[in-house]
Amino acid sequence: MRHSFCLTTLLCAAAAPVLAATVQVQMQDGAGKALPDAVVYLESKDAQAAVKPLIGAEVAQANKQFDPQVRVVTVGTAVQFPNHDTVRHQVYSFSDTKKFELKLYAGTTAAPVVFDKPGIAVLGCNIHDNMVAWIIVVPTPYFGRSGPDGKVSLDNLPPGNYRLRTWHTHLPVGTLALDQALNVPATGATVAVRMAGLAP
Repeated sequence: MRHSFCLTTLLCAAAAPVLAATVQVQMQDGAGKALPDAVVYLESKDAQAAVKPLIGAEVAQANKQFDPQVRVVTVGTAVQFPNHDTVRHQVYSFSDTKKFELKLYAGTTAAPVVFDKPGIAVLGCNIHDNMVAWIIVVPTPYFGRSGPDGKVSLDNLPPGNYRLRTWHTHLPVGTLALDQALNVPATGATVAVRMAGLAP
């Protein structure tokens, strides 16, 4: 009878739903207006342990521009750099997050680049100085970008203590992601983040 009780208890524990919360973030500029295209992510030790490389990530070149201009990837992700233009490009980054240079190429022959540590990598092209893009490498599976209304929803979060980090291309050059502590209860959380000092 005792063994039967223990087995029933274990089965009930296994069937219990895993708690998952949602964090709603409202991004604002210095005047309190909705701020679209901000990068938002939540870090913790558990999040870092759960992170996996993304599959199929790429930053293309088209019409002598990077597409997309901002790409968020997880640590360990290999990023492809296909060239859809009829001219050749030479993609590079001198950022500490990832230094690399892809010699002049056309088409999709350039080898993928593995982004193996967190941070912000600024991309350029040695042939076309007007081309610029950013790859944000995050050590967490919980990330997103704010929509036209400035809102972003991070779902399926285990409740706990996190660091909420936010970044935008209009922050001063070299600015790291803004950082604040955030406790996420099982019921979820709503938070507003105001970014001052953004360039026009």
